[in-house]
Amino acid sequence: MLGKKIEDAFNEQINWELFSGYLYLSMSAYFQSINLTGAAGWMYAQALEEGTHAMKFFNFINERGGRVEILAIKAPQKEWESPLAAFEDAYEHECLVSSRINDLVNLSLEEKDHASNNFLQWFVSEQVEEEASVDEVVQKLKLIGGDGGGLFMVDQELGQRVFTPPAAGE
Repeated sequence: MLGKKIEDAFNEQINWELFSGYLYLSMSAYFQSINLTGAAGWMYAQALEEGTHAMKFFNFINERGGRVEILAIKAPQKEWESPLAAFEDAYEHECLVSSRINDLVNLSLEEKDHASNNFLQWFVSEQVEEEASVDEVVQKLKLIGGDGGGLFMVDQELGQRVFTPPAAGE
């Protein structure tokens, strides 16, 4: 059975994962509006991935006999100064998500909830990948500076990303 503190914290994390999806959809719309379709597709795939993260928490709460509570999702930012600024915000956001996951791990240890701790280890590893993935784009955008040709090439590379939904049970 899932304890109330963990249940509440996981419900908040569902909301946070869904907000993350909204943020990345907003970034996708921003990139689409400035004709960077590769970056738009990259962010769209990221939004879909965040939805799967929310559903992992949703399913875990239900499997442990808890009650999922759907909370209101705040509106995300809509505009950025530049593609670099958008990806820097995405990186900062992923660092915040990592911090939140670490707080959940600490709570699971405090509550001696080993099943929740085990569940959260996937997210710990996932956040390492998430931060590295976004930071790679940030570093490339910094490297090219204001070079339009370089931005075109990075956009083409970003457009290669494809979201693959997890297999059942993952």
